[in-house]
Amino acid sequence: MNAVRSDTLRELYEDPATPVASGADRSRRQAALLARALGPGAGTVLDVGCGDGTAAAVAAPLLPGKRIVGCDWSHDALRRANTRLSAVRGELAALPFATGAADAVLFSEVIEHLVDPDAALDELHRVLRPGGHLLLSTPNLAAWYNRGLLLAGVQPVFSEVSLRGVHGRPGAQVVGHLRLYTARALRSMLPAAGFRVVRVTGAPYHDVPRPLRPLDRLACRAPSLASILLVHARRVDRAGPVDGAGRVTPRDGG
Repeated sequence: MNAVRSDTLRELYEDPATPVASGADRSRRQAALLARALGPGAGTVLDVGCGDGTAAAVAAPLLPGKRIVGCDWSHDALRRANTRLSAVRGELAALPFATGAADAVLFSEVIEHLVDPDAALDELHRVLRPGGHLLLSTPNLAAWYNRGLLLAGVQPVFSEVSLRGVHGRPGAQVVGHLRLYTARALRSMLPAAGFRVVRVTGAPYHDVPRPLRPLDRLACRAPSLASILLVHARRVDRAGPVDGAGRVTPRDGG
């Protein structure tokens, strides 16, 4: 069953009609967060799950002197990304980068697509240097309009019950979301994976109907209500291995 599921997801992400870019507004906000975090000077930024390279292309002018490398598993996405940056193919289970190789990782609109997000965060922790920066973005399950939709018995925006079609929610595009997060969940999950959350901010969603866009921008002032969650976190050394419940367990003799 896992092989069938993996093949189905691969077919979805190799389909040129499947979106592989974040919205421009959230890419700009994320790039600004990254630029403030890194400051001037040399460094290496990995765009993991780079899609068509849009997020890295938006960030590049704000990161003079930084080397930006993209990574994705989709051949179609990489074909498009390589017109914007240097990108390589890789799987999140074993990224093709050395331990501690990156000063920062961009992780834009990826975690909601993963069967095993815990293993992915472990791998991001590995490739980041101690104190390295993680810039993560993901749709917000608790976005202001989703709260109203749930009260009305409507499937929330961003959620999907099928990879073959859209059922029970607004929208018409299947994008392969397997998990959805709230700000509260990320604030708990990231420390369990060895990251200290520095800041959580919000970004608007480009598909919100035009008359509601001012309200969507206003909601960004309260990240727990925003359409998109932007998280800046830093890698910290864990005291020991992580158990099945996400708790850090002491090392032998620790």
